[in-house]
Amino acid sequence: MKYFFRLIRTILGPFMLLNEYLARPKGLERSPDAQKNVDATCKKLALYQFNTCPFCIKVRQEMRRLSLNIELRDTQASKHHRDTLLTQGGSPKVPCLRITNDDGSVKWLYESRDIMAYLDQGFAKS
Repeated sequence: MKYFFRLIRTILGPFMLLNEYLARPKGLERSPDAQKNVDATCKKLALYQFNTCPFCIKVRQEMRRLSLNIELRDTQASKHHRDTLLTQGGSPKVPCLRITNDDGSVKWLYESRDIMAYLDQGFAKS
């Protein structure tokens, strides 16, 4: 079953990436100071994902719409990122947003809908 989905992603992947590129949303425009504050907050976030995952594409599009510079960590290309996601996050499922709180604690947020709601709530009005 795993190989079936890998084959499907291999065939459809380039088309999905082309569609992602062509359907890029216009980013939210902020003042330079406001964007600088948003960028500082985004330094505490990392998205564990891989390029051809449709749910990861949805989250990346939301990041573009909100003009968020969140680090992308490719779990398909990097064994280190995949192992970190599994050992610290508890599941190898993507997308997953790693949130480092001000006190240093880490929260792992799974599910594209939950991640997009978190980003929208935190950044849509900033």
